[in-house]
Amino acid sequence: MLKLANINVRRFRLSDQFIEQYKNKPVPWGPVGYITFKRTYARRLSDTDPNSNGTEEWYQTCRRVIEGMFDIQKRHVYALGIEWNDAKAQRTAKEAYDRLFELKWTPPGRGLWMMGTKFIYERTGAGLFNCAFRSTKDISTKGGYLFAWMMDALMVGIGVGFDTLGSETVTIKQPEWIQEQYIIDDSREGWVKSVQILLDGYIHGKKVPVFNYDNIRPAGALIKGFGGISSGPQPLVELHDNLKSLYNERIGSAITSVDIVDTENLIGRCVVAGNVRRSAALALGQHDDKEYLTMKNDQEKLYHHRWGSNNSFEAKIGMDYTWYAEQSQKNGEPGYIWLHNARHYGRMKDGKKYDDLKVMGFNPCVEQQLEDGELCCLVETFPAKHDTYEDYIKTLEIAYMYGKTVTLVNTHWPETNAIMLKNRRIGLSQSGVIQAFNKHTRRGILRWCDDAYEHVNDLDKEYSDWLCIPRSVRMTSIKPSGTVSLLNGSTPGIHFPENEFYIRRIRFSKNSDLIEPLRQAGYNIEEDRYSPNTYCVEFPVKEPYFVKGKKDVSMWEQLELAAQYQHYWADNSVSITVTFKEEEANQIKDALELYESRLKAVSFLRYQETGYEQAPYEPISEDQYNEMVSKVTPLQRIDTSEEGLGSKYCTNDTCEIDFGGKK
Repeated sequence: MLKLANINVRRFRLSDQFIEQYKNKPVPWGPVGYITFKRTYARRLSDTDPNSNGTEEWYQTCRRVIEGMFDIQKRHVYALGIEWNDAKAQRTAKEAYDRLFELKWTPPGRGLWMMGTKFIYERTGAGLFNCAFRSTKDISTKGGYLFAWMMDALMVGIGVGFDTLGSETVTIKQPEWIQEQYIIDDSREGWVKSVQILLDGYIHGKKVPVFNYDNIRPAGALIKGFGGISSGPQPLVELHDNLKSLYNERIGSAITSVDIVDTENLIGRCVVAGNVRRSAALALGQHDDKEYLTMKNDQEKLYHHRWGSNNSFEAKIGMDYTWYAEQSQKNGEPGYIWLHNARHYGRMKDGKKYDDLKVMGFNPCVEQQLEDGELCCLVETFPAKHDTYEDYIKTLEIAYMYGKTVTLVNTHWPETNAIMLKNRRIGLSQSGVIQAFNKHTRRGILRWCDDAYEHVNDLDKEYSDWLCIPRSVRMTSIKPSGTVSLLNGSTPGIHFPENEFYIRRIRFSKNSDLIEPLRQAGYNIEEDRYSPNTYCVEFPVKEPYFVKGKKDVSMWEQLELAAQYQHYWADNSVSITVTFKEEEANQIKDALELYESRLKAVSFLRYQETGYEQAPYEPISEDQYNEMVSKVTPLQRIDTSEEGLGSKYCTNDTCEIDFGGKK
């Protein structure tokens, strides 16, 4: 893996003449695609050209992403002294650009936001990765560093899974408080280091100085490297105070699984309150740890910080699921993770394998199995946006190349680099799966999956040999998607749509530059009934290739669909939240017994119409849809200097975590 800035080669560029033909070309946006792009992924043009104003349009984002992708390849090749064919690279890059522009594939939200930026070259390549896993099993020796690592990852937008294996391995100590001042640096590294120092005081009994926050930039200042707006030092002050309150009560006692989860949840609360980025976290506990499994029953702590992770447990094949199934009926937790299956299988079709036995856990949306300290890069493809298998394969080749390219970059964590150098794990995913079934038939798409998987294996051998790196230990998954699938109007991952016609509501700050163009375009804009200084904008949506929605599909069909994709496509995992109806609730135990050997992870959520005003999704009739559409003019261009917010790590029914409020 390489430090990009250390390779002195001419940066890869597409010609202005090539880009010019896309400048005014229509983009095949979904119903909320363009506004999602401007709200989430469009960076300030001044990031790359100090003389430019405003934010990117799609053709410019595509250029940044594709040039960044091929520049990483070029620097890797030059660093090793192997062949680089610029003419061939230009041809491939142009096809990659066109297929991205046409929204047949996309990088993850991470990639749309960070690929090709100065941050990746000058600071760390970690910002390109979606997700990570960190075990706490070595907390007795690594102490606060493990939590600092997780905080660091969250602050560059990486979703983090973590376990509770460090429980009962260390006794919490009284820190040695000293009067010497520690001036916290105004940087991500400064915040992270202060948390490590404080936690090492309680875990190892080390000295803890008086923290000085004077150097941290004030609230409202721009964060120029990563993007965003500073919150000032207050979230960090609160985190330090909250950690002191947590650990002062535990001095002399062994650290528990609940202490571990609380620590990470408090860190997550700080990260997003700090206006750096939203992200996600997943806790992985043990099946017999009832204190952990019931920790969200404490409503006060739930509302304060325990909403900060989705909590799952390591399920054992053959166990009694009765109690857990009853919990799933109540609140959608805990989630079920079969580590045995993850360690011993890629695709279920291929039988037992023994090349991934060091897997310790999963990322927050459980589509990627990971070793301790490992990262993953996901890439999204949309089979329903293709008319033929041959066309889809060409897109898949580009998507594979993006994922493999990201594994070439260096992070600032040595132990992570060591794992990445070895595993090169990626996650080629599909969204709009249900749309693809309805367009190409279920059997047809499963055949695509099976054949395409073999093609990807051949590709990996060819590209790994060219780049002189190991083959990827795993390459395919199904992610839940989120805002990325909204760009071209695809259903998220493997999940069913809400309805054929529905209202999609998106919230904006009242001072957003996007409000007035939306108002002029005819979209209905209301005062948000739950959040101050916020507008709620309604977008009418018609689902393409619609056959049935969430309210029409059974729990059993969803489980079988996930199992089929685990069989034919995903050698990592399939992320699925199975929605169940009232009459199916008592069948969850049976379902777990039947699918425990065919899945690697699953969660359940009761299907219900919320009854909330201004719900994110609201089914409507065709007549209502037609009336709403008749009043709006779809937007293709908004001139604004308001930078996108960046993406959450992932969003679906159980993976979306808003670190800014109650769950």
